[in-house]
Amino acid sequence: MKRLLAVLLLLPLFIVAAGQNNPYQINDECYEYFKEAELLVGKEGFEKANADLLHSAIAHGDTKAQTLYYVEHLKNITRMAVNKRDFSHAMDERVLKAQEQLKNISDKLGYHQYFYYSYELVQNYFYNSGRQNLTMEYVQELQRVALERKEPYGEWVSYRYMVTLYIEQNDYVSAKQYIKKAISIQEKSTDPTLSRQSVSRLYCDLADTYPVGTDSSRLNVAKAVQHAKVHMDTVRCHYYLARSTALAKDYDEYYRHRDYCLNDKGLWLVSRTAAQLFAIIDSMIEGDMSKSMASVMKLSKIREIKFVANIAEVYGFKDEAFTIEKYLVARNESRLAEVNRSKLAELNARLGNDALSAELVSAQHREEVISRIVTILSLVLLIGIVFFLFLYTRILQRNNRQLKAANEQVMLANEAKTRFVQNMSHEVRTPLNAIVGFSQLLGLPDGSFPEEEKAEFANHIVNNAQMLTMLLDDILSTTAMDSGSYKINIEDGECCFMCQAAMSSAEHRLQPGVQMRFEPQFEGQHTFRTDPRRVQQILINLLTNACKHTTAGEIVLRCSLTENPGMVTFSVTDTGTGVPAEQAEAIFDRFKKLNEFVQGTGLGLSICREITEKMGGKIFLDTKYEGKGARFVLELPENPEMNNL
Repeated sequence: MKRLLAVLLLLPLFIVAAGQNNPYQINDECYEYFKEAELLVGKEGFEKANADLLHSAIAHGDTKAQTLYYVEHLKNITRMAVNKRDFSHAMDERVLKAQEQLKNISDKLGYHQYFYYSYELVQNYFYNSGRQNLTMEYVQELQRVALERKEPYGEWVSYRYMVTLYIEQNDYVSAKQYIKKAISIQEKSTDPTLSRQSVSRLYCDLADTYPVGTDSSRLNVAKAVQHAKVHMDTVRCHYYLARSTALAKDYDEYYRHRDYCLNDKGLWLVSRTAAQLFAIIDSMIEGDMSKSMASVMKLSKIREIKFVANIAEVYGFKDEAFTIEKYLVARNESRLAEVNRSKLAELNARLGNDALSAELVSAQHREEVISRIVTILSLVLLIGIVFFLFLYTRILQRNNRQLKAANEQVMLANEAKTRFVQNMSHEVRTPLNAIVGFSQLLGLPDGSFPEEEKAEFANHIVNNAQMLTMLLDDILSTTAMDSGSYKINIEDGECCFMCQAAMSSAEHRLQPGVQMRFEPQFEGQHTFRTDPRRVQQILINLLTNACKHTTAGEIVLRCSLTENPGMVTFSVTDTGTGVPAEQAEAIFDRFKKLNEFVQGTGLGLSICREITEKMGGKIFLDTKYEGKGARFVLELPENPEMNNL
């Protein structure tokens, strides 16, 4: 977290510019005051140093230096808040007020890079206060503002910030899509401010998203070297080259890159534990890894630990490599368990709120009935006892009928709840049993199983943990649909990217011998307005269902622009067991499963239909399909009506 703060606060140093005798293209005297203020951020004496910067900027008519005064002012407030752990409401107001000042002066003087930098500083403030939801809202706000202003630089900043957040959490899978988006925007943009930014770090981060030692990883490191602009780019490239040359046993090159990194004071910005990593590599080269095993688990990045496991295997330390792999599996299990506990807690809270709401509605209903009876009784007393008795009898009969109907509804609801709980107990127990069983097998003494079987056990554990997470996601999505809190965010989405991303998420569920492929029905790429994440969610669900029911043959994902003009048509065709035509609509009902022996909640297709309708589209089973298996079709409008979303 502190590393994230440091990287963001030092961001302006990475803006390369030629001009006066400093990297900011400001008056040299102003630059001296700026350096002094930068060193005192969050410390005593800052206010005077920053005031001197402003006075000098005004005296020299340097508008950029004036803007930097407001940058340092906001930076100082957020730094002090983090240092003192002061995240009070009053501090929030100070931070937001300082941000407004920086945004206004940046717009007025024409330095829009600092307009967006203000969002990064505030996002970092909320992130360090533990308010991740608010952090994500600010990222979304930044993207919205950038799109409204039609400034690629702002959109690039938001994507790069998402990369930093996900990498801090060691989630390289999620970071990968934002890295590619940021690189794509920078390559296409003609914005001079954006073109001056270094893309080298993004290529290094992209290299980390691929398996250690693969061609894709090496290729992206090479691109990072090619695009290096500033000193920190050079340090980062040497760090990655040291790792790759050590893996290739090119010792001369490894020592050269390693020594360059260790002699640079900025190495900590690349990795807080780079020195420990190099010490571990040195011990392997020397032939004795035992003295450095304790340091492996202290490495700050999951990717560094994974790298050590791979290089240990290459250098012949197989037992140590296996020990590290077991540690990574246990750490991954712990992380997944924490995520599941969080989702279960959220589910329990929502179920509790639903029960409380139902009780309040019932109490209100009882009050209304009682009030109505009292009013009627008062009128009856005025008319006469006979009419009162007659009317009172009618009321009792009506109430009895209502109570009987209500009791029947309660019994039906209880039966549905019981069936659901029984079904979920079975669905949850199945992956849990697998996780516990294979974990116990991995815990047996070394030599009990071959390395290939142990790796297979670890894969089973991860797959079943992901299956358990999917079950909980389905329940939470259904709850969000019912409560009206499920949101659709419309933005640009590229068809091929969404399809390929969905296939990457589902292909590990393929049964032996089954092939999966993607067939676009058009040339090049096609972008349209939709919610890309929801589209991927639907396609992943359809592909996963196809994997469950297809034991031989193939699964084909297609995308067409002409099958239904004005609509983008996605289809998933398989050679599985198929679906009877009379069940074409029933399978989209909640908890409906044609095969009770197949894993799942029976909520997936129901959720897909509700999401599709929210986006103005249609999803259905193609009953006219004559091939073996089934064909599911998803149609989405090219230009959705925003009022309907």
